[in-house]
Amino acid sequence: MTIDELVSEMNDQFEKLEGLGHKVLFDLGEDGKILLDDDGDKVAITTNPKDEDAETTLVLSTDNMVNLINGDLNPMVAFTMGKLKVFGSKGVALKLSNLLEN
Repeated sequence: MTIDELVSEMNDQFEKLEGLGHKVLFDLGEDGKILLDDDGDKVAITTNPKDEDAETTLVLSTDNMVNLINGDLNPMVAFTMGKLKVFGSKGVALKLSNLLEN
């Protein structure tokens, strides 16, 4: 799956992502980065943003990102197994994982 397809999947799940109230950067290594910004009036998702200022950065592979979005990989299991690394606010990451699980 390409980064643009990932963004499309995330856009399809806007309802789940609303209410996060934070900026989260998904670092997918060589595949690029995705910034999820729910810091303002509405959710904005940007690929390879120039401004990477986020409260939390999640580092994971594209495959693991797809599995998280589809619900095939539990965020806590991914973190425990080292498939997901969290830099910054762990509280924001936990809030995001709760939104994705619902």
